[in-house]
Amino acid sequence: MHVPRVTPKRSTMDTSSPRKLLSALRRALRNRFYLCYGMRGTAPINPAFGSAEGTPVDRYYIERFLERERGLIAGAVLEIGDRGYTGRFGAGVTLSDVLSAAADEGVTYVGDLASCPEIPSDSYDCVVLTQTLHYLRDMGSGVAELTRILKPGGSVLCTVPGISQISRFDMDRWGDRWRLTSLSANELFSERFGPEGVRVSTYGNALAAVCFLQGVPAERISSRKLDRCEPDYQLIVAIVATKASDA
Repeated sequence: MHVPRVTPKRSTMDTSSPRKLLSALRRALRNRFYLCYGMRGTAPINPAFGSAEGTPVDRYYIERFLERERGLIAGAVLEIGDRGYTGRFGAGVTLSDVLSAAADEGVTYVGDLASCPEIPSDSYDCVVLTQTLHYLRDMGSGVAELTRILKPGGSVLCTVPGISQISRFDMDRWGDRWRLTSLSANELFSERFGPEGVRVSTYGNALAAVCFLQGVPAERISSRKLDRCEPDYQLIVAIVATKASDA
């Protein structure tokens, strides 16, 4: 899914003057009205994940995950789709390559993650793979390719949806197939990386899931509410899988 990658701007209510307090109260009331009355119909408020008005909720969580793991985005890095997150979160990057299904400008390899023999084995210290694996017919083949192209000791930073609408753009082109849980993601990656090489975390709660499905952007929800994660509402499943150093 190609959506703007914009960090939500968060601010607390400024009460330093009556005018600023009134402005903050009006903004809070607009958001409350938006959330309460915008969701009364059967159609979503915004069918494009909220990207038309701000940052989609899933991208808010994805960027929190990448911020947390940014120390791994170094050396030779391959990103799937484009190099936006490599440039934003990487440090000490010596090589920045891109694998994409489309021959866009700046793409290093055009192909399918499930089978990319053109990429040499043991090439990358890090692979950044956000919201892509679930499009593959055979996710296991994609994970196998990740283990092959990573250097020993290298890591993949992967996110997949747990709760999401169908991405119509992707469904009509290559298919939108899977939704995962922390359990299924751990099993999928452990088959290739081994249980000791896999860490799985989840992001989301009931409010975040409803807002995401409705297309409410992250900017209209307080970070305090977004940051409370409940394991039974896994909107985003994030995986760090590291190839054994002796592989």
